[in-house]
Amino acid sequence: MSSKVIGIEYTLKDAKTGEQLDSNVGQAPLEFISGKGQIIPGLESKLIEMSANEEADVLVQPVDAYGEYNDEAVQSLPKEQFAGIELTEGMSLYGTGEHGETVQVVVKSFTDSDVTIDYNHPMAGRTLMFSVAILSLRDATEEEIQTGVVGGMAAMGGGCCGGGGHSHSHGGGSCGTEDHGHSHGGGSCGTEKPKSHGGCGCH
Repeated sequence: MSSKVIGIEYTLKDAKTGEQLDSNVGQAPLEFISGKGQIIPGLESKLIEMSANEEADVLVQPVDAYGEYNDEAVQSLPKEQFAGIELTEGMSLYGTGEHGETVQVVVKSFTDSDVTIDYNHPMAGRTLMFSVAILSLRDATEEEIQTGVVGGMAAMGGGCCGGGGHSHSHGGGSCGTEDHGHSHGGGSCGTEKPKSHGGCGCH
């Protein structure tokens, strides 16, 4: 199947609690290129079967979304590695995983000496309900297929999950606020301004 550029409007809820987690209704459509792993598989598999202007409710199990919750992904780190950061419970940090990929972590709790970090995706373990509408649908250009970016080279200035600011490495990596970074074990991690959880699968 040829790659498509699909633009959607969506509202995301927790299927079990009904809590609204994310929505782009009234904002710019979310556009992605099919077949590139740009959104979670459980949603993409349904969207590629839909037509322009079609609407649907799509139930996505954790295995086809952000995985099951892993208790072993919660770690305690020395607080001095977060020097200069105004910590709050529930805040998100963006860092580098084992294979160089960008990961989002959450500060679960902290004391005067330690910070407990949760490496699970904020939506791990959740069954998700997407109410989606296909606003645009077209074949992807060769350039879009090659670059994986809607609009091709002209649009490659940013991405849906880009980090912010600069980081200054001290030791194994960086961990810090949007503008500056500090050491954080073997990877890098930085906070950003509040934004979407990436419910449609920005990884």
